[in-house]
Amino acid sequence: MKQVLTLVVKLQVDVNQQQLLSDTANAFASACNWINQNVNSNLTNRNSIQAVCYKDVKDQFGLTANHVVRACARVAANRVGAKQKGKKVKYIKPTSFDCDARTFRFIEENWTVSISTTGKRLVASIRASNYHKGKLKGQKPTSAQVCLHRDGGWYVHIQLKSEASKPPSFAPNRGDAEGRGAIGVDFGRRDIAVTSSGKSWSGKETQKTRDKYSRVRASLQKKASQGTRSTRRRARQILKRLSGRERRYQAWLNHNISKAIITEAKQTQSFITIEDLTGIRERTNLKPRNKTERRRSNSWAFYQLRTFLEYKGIKEGVEVIAINPAYTSKTCHCCLHIGLRSNKSFKCSNTKCGWVGDADRNGAEMIALVGLSVSQPRGLELLACPINSRATESPHLINKPKVS
Repeated sequence: MKQVLTLVVKLQVDVNQQQLLSDTANAFASACNWINQNVNSNLTNRNSIQAVCYKDVKDQFGLTANHVVRACARVAANRVGAKQKGKKVKYIKPTSFDCDARTFRFIEENWTVSISTTGKRLVASIRASNYHKGKLKGQKPTSAQVCLHRDGGWYVHIQLKSEASKPPSFAPNRGDAEGRGAIGVDFGRRDIAVTSSGKSWSGKETQKTRDKYSRVRASLQKKASQGTRSTRRRARQILKRLSGRERRYQAWLNHNISKAIITEAKQTQSFITIEDLTGIRERTNLKPRNKTERRRSNSWAFYQLRTFLEYKGIKEGVEVIAINPAYTSKTCHCCLHIGLRSNKSFKCSNTKCGWVGDADRNGAEMIALVGLSVSQPRGLELLACPINSRATESPHLINKPKVS
């Protein structure tokens, strides 16, 4: 399996080079919009689109041959994405253009890039950090995207392709001592993540930080519209400086959490089981809630954490499985009976079990157990109640598949 790592690096360009990049982006977007309007909307294959309009686009917009090919590919990709959502491609903004091996080249000797434009081929230095240099050293990327960001600067998104690690093979019975275990991860807002191995990351500080940013933004936005002239100008400057800081903080936190979970799974030779929470916002937004609760719920970055786990898992050879979240937080992981959950506590309603403990830990254990059941032959047998008439006084100690 191929994995693509995208490095976002800022270009150091002068005024003339900025104009060349801007002209190329405008021509590329115009070509894409012309293709989208004049080529049959049912065509979603880039080769089919290219066969119909290649010559017309090249003659009309002054793009190089490879840029025309990339424009056809951009329209095809956008149509596929829009079709999956039941929509149509309306307009492509002139803020970026795609490059391939012939229109983009990375020069490691002096840390510059060579880019083809509608005018001439330009060579620009890149502002590469130690992280970027470590990733780019010895690499020969064959694709990139040149983009105009909101800060007015031009950036190049360099795509590095590598062969992903394969998950190691294990014994057929993955739940037994000779096989591999499972690490269940329960996503939440009170605790960002709780694992079946006992680790947890509290969301209290995160919520406090996000509430603080919300109050600051509201105050500055009010001053930017109602204050004096100098106050409005200063408020807009501060808002610009704070833009994206909350988002970067959340991404940094999710990176740390996902890295810790993936590292543990790799060390214990386990796979990771998570909940598929797709559509949870739509369901929760139907319930009556105040403005603060809606904001907190809609800013819950569970999908970003899932994405980080999945791509880091591919890189490290750790399998990540998403399961149906139905009843995972209400089911006792010991006896598989529906229990009573109240905030952070869980109590099993089965009199022969009576397990009591942390609700999120129970959910993580249950998620891991479901992951084991779907990852091996005859795994559904794991979801049968282990308690019978001969159960001991501590039925939650009954032997069951090990979860990490």
